[in-house]
Amino acid sequence: MNQIYFEIQASEPKRAIQFYNAVFGWHFDKVEGLPLNYWKINAKSNSGGLLQRPADKPPMECGTNAFVCSFEVKNFDGVAQVIEKQGGTVALPKFAIPQTCWQGYFIDTKGNTFGIFQPDDSAGNVKG
Repeated sequence: MNQIYFEIQASEPKRAIQFYNAVFGWHFDKVEGLPLNYWKINAKSNSGGLLQRPADKPPMECGTNAFVCSFEVKNFDGVAQVIEKQGGTVALPKFAIPQTCWQGYFIDTKGNTFGIFQPDDSAGNVKG
């Protein structure tokens, strides 16, 4: 069964962490070694993360703007090729979340951002 992983983007991560901790009791652990500021969300039944918003927040009348879902795939590179062949574009190229997975973000043909990830315990390991 494929897993779904959600992410919350926040202009002020500390405020967002305080909010979600108070509302849902979630705990956050900073993840080092990524190309962005990122915290893993430790929730009872959900799997997710919080990250520093990489661009300006859209105006309120734009609707949904803060949650991104990532979908588990068996072959990151193969699915990435299909996404681009179908007209999707790369938003953030493939990168390692150390000892967890390979992650990347894309934009679909209607401008929606989504991610894919391939679990891999050896992701990001540096071979000497």
